[in-house]
Amino acid sequence: MAVFAACCTATMLLAAFLHLGHYGVSSDSILVPAVQFALVMTGLGVVFGLFRVGEPKSLTVVFTRTAIVLLVGFPIAHLWFGLDSAGLVAREVLGSASLYALAGVVFIRTGISAVLSSGVGLQRILIVGTGAEARAVEAVINQGPRRSVVVGFYPVGPDDDRPITRVPGGASAFPRTADLPGIAERFKVDEVIVAVREQRGGVLPIRGLLECRAQGVRVRDLSAFYERVRGEVPIESLKASWLIYGDGFAQNATRSFTKRTFDITLSLVLLVLALPVMLLAAVLIFLESGAPVFFMQERVGRSGRPFLCVKFRSMRTDAEGDGVARWATENDSRVTPVGRVLRKLRIDELPQLFNVLSGEMSLVGPRPERPAFVSGLTEQIRFYDLRHSIKPGLTGWAQIRYAYGASVEDSRRKLQYDLYYVKNHSLALDVLILMETVRVVLLGEGAQ
Repeated sequence: MAVFAACCTATMLLAAFLHLGHYGVSSDSILVPAVQFALVMTGLGVVFGLFRVGEPKSLTVVFTRTAIVLLVGFPIAHLWFGLDSAGLVAREVLGSASLYALAGVVFIRTGISAVLSSGVGLQRILIVGTGAEARAVEAVINQGPRRSVVVGFYPVGPDDDRPITRVPGGASAFPRTADLPGIAERFKVDEVIVAVREQRGGVLPIRGLLECRAQGVRVRDLSAFYERVRGEVPIESLKASWLIYGDGFAQNATRSFTKRTFDITLSLVLLVLALPVMLLAAVLIFLESGAPVFFMQERVGRSGRPFLCVKFRSMRTDAEGDGVARWATENDSRVTPVGRVLRKLRIDELPQLFNVLSGEMSLVGPRPERPAFVSGLTEQIRFYDLRHSIKPGLTGWAQIRYAYGASVEDSRRKLQYDLYYVKNHSLALDVLILMETVRVVLLGEGAQ
């Protein structure tokens, strides 16, 4: 992302240098518009998935997405640059800058691909364990961008009834008697991942792992690995001690104040911008099925406190006439035709901006669930109540990383993303999630 922003800034300055001589304008005066151009294009790059982590992208995909970003960003930047004199000059080079940016991104991407293909910068990983967890870690590494390679597996204890004995592609299981630090040094290992289900009873080679750390080799457990690579905290391998002693989960006054200020400011802006859409939605709902236009439902908020969540009504008024709480499903017959469109575009969620202003919700956080669902999910899913340690959100990390869910298993998967957010939330992550949410809304992903 930083490379793309730098590329856009540089191309605007290059275009100014090449084309502005006859205007009598120096390249220095174009610096601010160049940075603005980079911000616009980088923001659109996030929206259109140009920087999605862990998603393999061919040169054709990168070229296409970059072209779309520049085509959409061109008129936006053109209007933006008309606000001041420097911007008016910037308009003259906007087209050239866009073409240079496209060529620059493709050139840089080609260069990076060539460097990675040569093995430069490749992370060499040694997996401790030979069971199901070890195989799962290897699969995740192989499915991701080709920036890492598994050099082998170090067996420890009765890890699994189907241990790895031979691995295609060069990786293999080392003998149990092998020297772990020696293997790390011989194969130039950058990272050791401890992928063992049961770690009690002296199973792990603690001394060997300590020596690896002393050699400068990173050592991670399963939770840390999945958190870094997939942006989630796997519940199966999660231990209470990791949650207690691990980094993250910071809830200080400065962070709370910053997040609250951000919530209020952006919510007011969004309400002003979305007011025409909200009025139109209210009229369409009323014309289709009458009052009420809004739907208020009890949800569970921070620290387990209930609150009334406000939404545009998207279902029939008798959707739960029998009083039984039900998850929405695909092609749910209770959803009205207008409601289906509102859900697809997430317009039904806009009234929750008032919940954000009142302090019951945040713009970003775990989505609030109904008390009837929470009581059951808390009993069936470990650590489920931890998602209530912060305010629920209008959108969240789970919403942009996982499709819409309507089952206990879906809730378990989404909790893993919620725990990642609870542990690592920051203003920068909130901005990224909001920009990714725009992409999800534009593509209609996940809505039921």
